[in-house]
Amino acid sequence: MSLALALAAAPAGAAPPFSKEGPQRIVSLNLCADQVLLRLVPKTRIASVTWLAAEPHSSSVPDLAQGIATNQGLAEEVIGLDPDLILAGKYTARGAVGFLNRHGRKVVDLDVPESLAATKIQIMQIADAAGVAERGADLIFEMERKMARLAPGASPRPRALMLGPNGFATSYGPLVDEMMERAGLINIAAELGAAGRANIPLEAAVLAKPDILIVDTGERTGPALAQEILEHPAIRALKRDIKVVALPSNLWTCAGPQLADAVSVLAEARANWERAKP
Repeated sequence: MSLALALAAAPAGAAPPFSKEGPQRIVSLNLCADQVLLRLVPKTRIASVTWLAAEPHSSSVPDLAQGIATNQGLAEEVIGLDPDLILAGKYTARGAVGFLNRHGRKVVDLDVPESLAATKIQIMQIADAAGVAERGADLIFEMERKMARLAPGASPRPRALMLGPNGFATSYGPLVDEMMERAGLINIAAELGAAGRANIPLEAAVLAKPDILIVDTGERTGPALAQEILEHPAIRALKRDIKVVALPSNLWTCAGPQLADAVSVLAEARANWERAKP
């Protein structure tokens, strides 16, 4: 449907008011918002999520997205759905968001959380907008419960690095730093000059003698990447045992409840390393 036709078909005026039960035609234009929203409200209240929400390599809850209409972040798609709440990211679908704001639609712009605390705040931001604050609190409680039951680990903690699908090491920013710390790991990316999200070649990374390499496994890499890393000449030349753990991209590239599962994977890698120590 063209934008002009969508506008003609949509009700004129300001955004529809919320019902007493909260918004009933929610549209998400952001994958990270999708994954929180799908955990918060029933499908009957979701008009559309992004096309990535149902992709297992991108989404942590693809099963919850089944049967829901998808969008590619276009204004004409959204207007035709007559939403009473739109969730967007500050760095995605900006053209559509600008248009929807100008036409009086209720848009909640979501930032990119850079800490676990900010992640919890954003979960509540979405829950409040959707009228399900109690459910949002439940999600946060479950996150905290999962991380609280992780064993603290022994000292000294293992030195760890995260590798992207391109085989480069990077810090991935403060949220990943905090996740690794909660799992009992030391992120040594900063030692190698990987402040922010700077890339460091694998050959240089292994010279820092990490104990654990965390492999970001996504759609294009798959489980075989971990074995490829183990067989890399730079690692074999060290003649030492480096543990390699696969961390699926869909558990950590978006801030949300699934971060607790990512921390659990990392904590298990730390525990395995401790058990293997002589």
